[in-house]
Amino acid sequence: MLGIYVTVPVACFRKGMAREYLETDPIPPPSTCYGFLLSLVGEIDRARHEYVSVTCGLIGTPDKSVVLRTVWRVKSKPLGSAGNTRPDYQQLLTNIQLVMWIDSSRELDQSATLESRVRDALSPDARSRIERFGGLSLGESTHLVDEVLQLERFAAREPEQSVRVFVLKDRGRMTLPIWVDHVGSAGTRYVTGDMESRAVGDAPELVEMPLISST
Repeated sequence: MLGIYVTVPVACFRKGMAREYLETDPIPPPSTCYGFLLSLVGEIDRARHEYVSVTCGLIGTPDKSVVLRTVWRVKSKPLGSAGNTRPDYQQLLTNIQLVMWIDSSRELDQSATLESRVRDALSPDARSRIERFGGLSLGESTHLVDEVLQLERFAAREPEQSVRVFVLKDRGRMTLPIWVDHVGSAGTRYVTGDMESRAVGDAPELVEMPLISST
């Protein structure tokens, strides 16, 4: 299992059912974490790492604010048609500190797992081996990541730090997507859980990502 420390200056982890008022969850859902990790290693195939397990935790409490922004909604074709944009309120989080855990023990292809690729991407000489494009973001493309470290390095710097982790619960108060169907929503999958406080060094139970072949 690999843990990483991630900081993001500004982000919105939009609730899946949010419409006119774009609320944010306190942490990115497993599906967003998975997409971020694929971007980090330069992988463009969403199904490349089926059955990897991930989860996320939050350090501290980010500041929350509300902005008025232009939002795209496809009401008529083509996309640029009049009526496809409207102003909506959106919640934003600032000064976000996250911990993500990755476990590839159940991946089907063990020759180059996501866990090993993330570890390799964070090595000092990774620039010569990793091919990726665009900014590294978490959520929307404008929500750029500031820092990514192996958790051991952060824990050595902040050994007494605690983290609130998303843990699976059958009757949890949070519902987060683990796989998003971007064409409609019939194939989107969710899990329920709660946020629980624990030490940074205590690895939690992770959320398995059953993707394409299990739908």
